[in-house]
Amino acid sequence: MKFSAIYLDNKEGQFHAALCQLDDFAWPQENVWLSMAYASLNYKDGLAITHRGPIVRSWPMVAGIDGVGTVLASDHPDWQVGEQVIYHGWGASETRWGCLAERAYVRAEGLVRLPLTMHMRDAAAMGTAGLTAMLCVLALERNHILPNSGDILVTGASGGVGSIAVALLAKLGYKVIASTGKEREADFLRQLGAHDIIHRSVLGTPNAKPLQSARWAGVVDVVGSHTLANALAQTCYGGVVTACGLVQGMDLPTTVAPFILRNVQLVGIDSAWTPHALRTQAWQRLASDLLLDKLHLLTQEIDLSTVIPTATQLMAGKIRGRVVVKIDG
Repeated sequence: MKFSAIYLDNKEGQFHAALCQLDDFAWPQENVWLSMAYASLNYKDGLAITHRGPIVRSWPMVAGIDGVGTVLASDHPDWQVGEQVIYHGWGASETRWGCLAERAYVRAEGLVRLPLTMHMRDAAAMGTAGLTAMLCVLALERNHILPNSGDILVTGASGGVGSIAVALLAKLGYKVIASTGKEREADFLRQLGAHDIIHRSVLGTPNAKPLQSARWAGVVDVVGSHTLANALAQTCYGGVVTACGLVQGMDLPTTVAPFILRNVQLVGIDSAWTPHALRTQAWQRLASDLLLDKLHLLTQEIDLSTVIPTATQLMAGKIRGRVVVKIDG
């Protein structure tokens, strides 16, 4: 039986991405077989599909770091035929074939049951971005950064993680300051709940001062590099900065001053290998804490046939919020 999939190959150094028909016997064997209903298109997917980053480490590859579907068959005792599940991480689209396909063999360790109150499309709209944003929120809460603690900065706020983080934090009662380079998105971010907007150049420019005026009780940073360095230098005493992205770069040109003079904590956020218990907690919180009207406001829907051109737009900074891929495998 043949299935449609976004197929990436790099034969003899010649990269190629296409929507292809694959035979089911060609799929690398894992332990749970899914019929995919939806996937999402993430920044990491954009890097892989446009070959702009070293995401794929095993060729050929089916793209897609996350997806939502129904169990068709299972060799694992924890997962039964007919269950609706979310899959993300565990090497999907890196070393294991991913979810931008009508069918997918996946690792049981990467599965989470779809919350009872959540629709498959909404789960895909949240996707890895929603999980990452919620993991940032949970890290702030664990470290006692609460709505009355002070202003919360969200960088890269018009992107997938950033826009969901803005909506989540605002719904929970935090005063959110959104940083973006897209001035046209200011009204959109205010609709999501941002209290104020600052231009990304305020934070993205190199600054030699090891400490700057204290502004932020907490930070959700998806940008890295000088933006993260400046955010650290502007964080208040006892504040918490969560780092989950590298849009500006992987470097971190900072000093120890924020850590030893202001007791600032820098918390790294990973979604790909998050333990199952924490994944489940995060998805349950997403089901209860993210207002669906806000989620729908920041989401657009495409199908498999338009994934590759949309990935190019995403990498050009022309996409805001979240992209859901309707599959219905």
